Amino acid sequence: MAVKKSKYSVEIAGVAGEKFELHPLKAIYWQSQNCLIVSDLHLGKAKHFVKAGVALPAKALEQKNIARLISLSDFYKPDKIILLGDLFHSSYNRAWEDFCNYTAQYPNIEFLLVEGNHDLLADENYQKARLKVVLELEIGPFIFTHEPLETEHSLYNLSGHIHPGVRMQGPAKQTARFPCFFFREKAGILPAFGTFTGLMILSPKKKDQVFIISEDEVIEI
Repeated sequence: MAVKKSKYSVEIAGVAGEKFELHPLKAIYWQSQNCLIVSDLHLGKAKHFVKAGVALPAKALEQKNIARLISLSDFYKPDKIILLGDLFHSSYNRAWEDFCNYTAQYPNIEFLLVEGNHDLLADENYQKARLKVVLELEIGPFIFTHEPLETEHSLYNLSGHIHPGVRMQGPAKQTARFPCFFFREKAGILPAFGTFTGLMILSPKKKDQVFIISEDEVIEI
């Protein structure tokens, strides 16, 4: 995969023959389809924890997620947005209305949700948000799923679910963990878009390509 660095993001040519732009807001822009791809927003998660008695700035966290979606939508002006599951974390709360208000601002964008294990809202909620909900999605050379496929598919698998991250060691042997885009030969995993999510630390193999997100920059390691 040939990599070209831009001011805000990294451009990859060669993911199943397609060109992707990896954005530091944890989204992929698929150029030939004018499409944004994001995963694991976990909207409503902070409010769910507040309801359970955990002190969190829930409103600020939820507003930050929506603001990032608006920023990406305004910047790329995509024809469609593919959400790779776990859009909403738990039972209905007011954060869902914020998401519906977001989608209403973009009547020309098609919103596709690949259903994740946390996507448990009633059908009418998804309809209100103008979401088409599918179990998996095939477009061009890709099959989009929430969880990584356990067996190799004839199409390149793009998924989320595991919130990929890597651990980096500095010159003084200090370590830090970073979310990442993680690409193998036949499958890629997106970082969790949501601000209130954890990481699963992965160990890249020699042929894997890993791009960490550090503040406002995407960096190949």
